Amino acid sequence: MTYTTKTVTSFSISTESTYDWERSQWTVPLGFSVAQLLKVDGAPVQLTLGTRYYAEKPSGGPDWGLRFVITFLIPK
Repeated sequence: MTYTTKTVTSFSISTESTYDWERSQWTVPLGFSVAQLLKVDGAPVQLTLGTRYYAEKPSGGPDWGLRFVITFLIPK
């Protein structure tokens, strides 16, 4: 789910849960991110910073994660 403000800042929450049938284990990450659309030398670019918390994970799985994304937008 994403909410975008009038200043084109986006706040998102997401999950991509998976289940391992052979080991009977869930992986349930909860993602939270903030993205900002801006122009660099006149070209639109989106910068995203996000974190991921693992509410359920296999033994030895990560507790959290971090991501940074640069998306170059190419208009027609």
